[in-house]
Formats: sequence, structure tokens, C-alpha cells
Amino acid sequence: MFFPKPLQFLRQIRKIIIYCYWVNRMVIHIVKQGDTIFNVAQQYSVNPDILAVNNGVSGNANLALGQALVVVFPLVTHIVREGETLFSIARDYGVSVNSLYRNNLILESKPVVFTGMELIIESEKNLIGGYMTGGYAYPFISTDLLDSTLPFMSALMPFTYGFKSDGSLVPIDDTVMISRAEVYGTKPVMHLSTLTEEDVFSVELATQFLNNRPVWGTLINNVLAVLRQKGYYGLDVDFEFLGLENAAKYAEFITFARETLNPQGYPVMVALAPKTSVTQPGALYQGHDYNALGQAANTVLIMTYEWGYTFGPPMAISPIQPVTDVVEFAVSQIDSRKIFLGVSNYGYDFVLPFVPGESRAESLSFIQANELAVQMGSRIEYDEKAQAPFFRYSANGEQHEVWYEDARSLSVRMNLLRDYNLRGALYWNLMRPNPHNLVVINNMLDVLPFNLF
Repeated sequence: MFFPKPLQFLRQIRKIIIYCYWVNRMVIHIVKQGDTIFNVAQQYSVNPDILAVNNGVSGNANLALGQALVVVFPLVTHIVREGETLFSIARDYGVSVNSLYRNNLILESKPVVFTGMELIIESEKNLIGGYMTGGYAYPFISTDLLDSTLPFMSALMPFTYGFKSDGSLVPIDDTVMISRAEVYGTKPVMHLSTLTEEDVFSVELATQFLNNRPVWGTLINNVLAVLRQKGYYGLDVDFEFLGLENAAKYAEFITFARETLNPQGYPVMVALAPKTSVTQPGALYQGHDYNALGQAANTVLIMTYEWGYTFGPPMAISPIQPVTDVVEFAVSQIDSRKIFLGVSNYGYDFVLPFVPGESRAESLSFIQANELAVQMGSRIEYDEKAQAPFFRYSANGEQHEVWYEDARSLSVRMNLLRDYNLRGALYWNLMRPNPHNLVVINNMLDVLPFNLF
């Protein structure tokens, strides 16, 4: 029988250089002229294959100047022997298979290993605490992408069930998502919204429904049937652009949903627009009474993203100061342990000059942003005020500005969980691969099972 070596608690002393950020126990190396995956791996004495996978690049890919490379330092590694499986390795070291997935993105959350493969059993971490995580995804998400993310998620929210004015549901094809969540021990949460097939939140539907109280019972009974039939853990409600006239009724409805579903064992969460004051103007904000909804629901999500958005001017999607302002207002109105922080997991390619009513930014992933910077020969900058990476390029006679998220920006936002004693983080959304996000979760968060009670 194979007996692992004792865990080592002292790591090799490593040289600090000026081109890197120290974030907890991982290093964020900023690419300089001449850097490659192989020489950066050599500099830090780490496996180049693991370094490449953790940063969403191939081993021989070109890197952009200013690109962030996250470097993780193993404490305990294992070289796979003939006849071993991932399950036997997990058993021998007394760890979970999910922990091996989280420590080894190279596995892509699949239990396939080969002789001679190097696995990280334990890496250096400086956890900020135990927090719940989760994310939203559309039913058409690829199974491979979903699988690679689920070991890092306490919950998965298939997006989205709709409903009609008579309380009947508009279902989605969530069977695969629920079954994959079960494989990794991730709890599926039913998402209910007023989003239409045209991808807009219907104020008309919300107003009609909220002012027809007899239909509330019909809708929640239909929701309860789905929760039971499909094995959902709870309900997540998202009505937007309600306006002040619907605010009180919305809080009453969420209270009704909680009082109906809680005795059946199902918690209720509600999504909140990113407000900074009680009287903040605008239909998006006035329809969400933080104090009332905080009391009505078991937990809440504050949607702290979309400052930079499709039809807006170039800027960070989740600039740290506005995000912090929302958090500070939220904790003044709601018990902090009921609050989930919303985290953006995407970027935008803005065209300059910005023309209100005409400009439209294209969304892109972390990997696509870095590849675009390489393709265009752009240098990636980091905005210290917004705490977000960006770069500029020219193509077809147009000027572009790209903002997105990397390990630096994500780490700063994760610290808000600790600083404000929040319950956890929920990601909008999981449709784009972002290995930096997964590495940051693994390095900073002790991921807790989803529990909204």
C-alpha cells in the first residue's frame, strides 16, 4: 500500500522581483519583455504545464506585455503511478476528489490521470475565511465548461424560469445542469425572473402580477412542484426595473414566498440592484427596498457589476469604489451574513469615441481579452483606482478600449467578503472560462456548502 510523505509546512525561499504582485500565498507575475511561460515557470521553480493551464494559455503561446500570470506554489505533489486512479490518490492522501480538481485545473474536473502525471495535493494558501460561492449559467453552457467550474461552486443557478400573468411557469431545459451539479456536490437553485423571450425584464408582467395577489399562490405552488420534482435546493427571485410604485408589493410577495416555501424546507433568495442610498432615483433602484427585501428573504444578492456595460462608455465592469459603496449601504440595511456579493466574470470591448444611443460594446472572456491583446500588440495596463485591467488597440480605422477581470481585480473584490463579513460570492456568469477566477477562489476561500437558512 502507498503511504504519502508527511505534509511539508516550509516552502522553498523564493526571490521577490519587481515585476510581480504578492496576493496572499500566490504570486501574480506581470509579463515583461521576453517573458514566456517556460522562463517564468523556471524563475519560480514551478511546473510550466500547470502554469499555462492556470492562466488559460498554451505553453508556447505569446504573452502580452503587462499580462497577469498567477503562480501557485505546491506544498505537496504526487507523481501518478501505474494502476493509480484519482479516487485512490484522494483516498491515500485523505482528501476529497473535489479538492484535487480545485488544486489541478489541468484535470478539467475529470477523473482521468496517467502514469507520470504531476498532481498538486496541497498548495500554499492564505484563506480569508469560509464562504459560499455560486454562479449563474444558461442551459446551453457546454458540459465541459460547466464541469470545470462546478467543484469551485457551492450553488448553481440555471438561468432562468419565467412565468405568465396567470401564475403558470415558462420552463427551461435544466436537466443536464442539475445532474452535473449533483456529480460535484453543488446545490442547484431555481431562478425565477420577469425576463421575457426578448431578453428584457417585463415591467408590465411584474406590475400585473404583483397587483393580483390571488395569483401569488398559484405561482409559488407551481414553483414548489418544480423544486420537488427536479431536486432544487431553493428559490432565487429576480424582478427588475419595478419602479417605486411596485416596491412595497414586491417585498410583500417575497415575504409570501418565504413564508410558503420555508416550512417545506426551501429557502428564498432575492437579487438586488446596486443601490447606495434609500432614495436613489431610477426605476431599477426604486423598486428594491433593501431593508424590506432583506427582511422578506432568507438571503440577498447585491448585483455589484455592470458599471461598464454594453451600451455605456468605456470603463471597468466592477470598479472597486462603487462596488464598495454598494456593500457599505447594503450592510447598513441588511444583516451582512445574509448578503452575497455579485462578481463579474466577463469583459467588454468598447469602440471609441463613445456615442450615446449608438455605441455597443461586445462582451468577451478573460481568455479572449488576453488573446486579443497579444494579437493587437497591446500592452495591458492596470487601473489602480478601478482595480481592473484594460488595454487599447486600433482595428479597421477604429479605436477600441477593453476592460475585463483578472486575478488582481478578483482578489481585491474577494477581500470585501472578509472586510464586511458577507455570506459569500455569486458570479454573473459562468458562461465564459476564467481560470484566474478559479485559482483565486481556491487560494482565498474555504468554499462552504450552500446553506441559506
